[in-house]
Amino acid sequence: FRGNTRVEEACEMYTRAANMFKIAKNWSAAGNAFCQAAKLHMQLQSKHDSATSFVDAGNAYKKADPQEAINCLNAAIDIYTDMGRFTIAAKHHITIAEIYEAELVDIEKAIAHYEQAADYYKGEESNRQVVPCLLKVAAYAAQLEQYQKAIEIYEQVGTNTMDNPLLKYSAKEYFFKAALCHFIVDELNAKLALEKYEEMFPAFTDSRECKLLKKLLEAHEEQNSEAYTEAVKEFDSISRLDQWLTTMLLRIKKSIQGEGDGDLK
Repeated sequence: FRGNTRVEEACEMYTRAANMFKIAKNWSAAGNAFCQAAKLHMQLQSKHDSATSFVDAGNAYKKADPQEAINCLNAAIDIYTDMGRFTIAAKHHITIAEIYEAELVDIEKAIAHYEQAADYYKGEESNRQVVPCLLKVAAYAAQLEQYQKAIEIYEQVGTNTMDNPLLKYSAKEYFFKAALCHFIVDELNAKLALEKYEEMFPAFTDSRECKLLKKLLEAHEEQNSEAYTEAVKEFDSISRLDQWLTTMLLRIKKSIQGEGDGDLK
């Protein structure tokens, strides 16, 4: 019993030290002290406190050592999943994915953690949290030229949102992105997909996105890069193209003969 009391005291001292290091903005030392506290909590069979300290360690390390932050967050995730706390584990998988995106620029690993988060949210019936994770996976999959994977996600999310009065406005965006992924792979696929989306979701037909796709398909069929560029410019003047859309539209444009490395100007 005396031994336990001493471990508890050491735990408190490490936590206090960690907080003082935080005040001094010595992030590595704070992370290290929180880590020590987490290990001692584990020794005391206090899983919840151990996981909390690992998360605190991860948050401190985030500012100094991204890889160490990931190690600590993974340690917390292991404890939370062991306790059946999948929603909170999912949240920390997202944090790890964000570190891979912003700090370590490892998109494959970011995708894996977003997928894991989506799986955990699905298992807990937290459907509202599933969609943002899946959309991240789809966007990155398309960037990595894993078009089939991106198409499946965009179609699935589009189909799930088109009947929801609050979300159906977004469905046209997902079908638009799915069609662009089809288009990069094969023009005929894009045409068939477009027909399918219009049939499933009649509101799509009147959207600016659908009209743009039809113009692009026509320009592509005629191998007319000027008409293609004009259609994109017209769309961009009303709805600004983000980096992802610009990238995809450029990839399609490059398949028009003689375009080489052309741009969208």
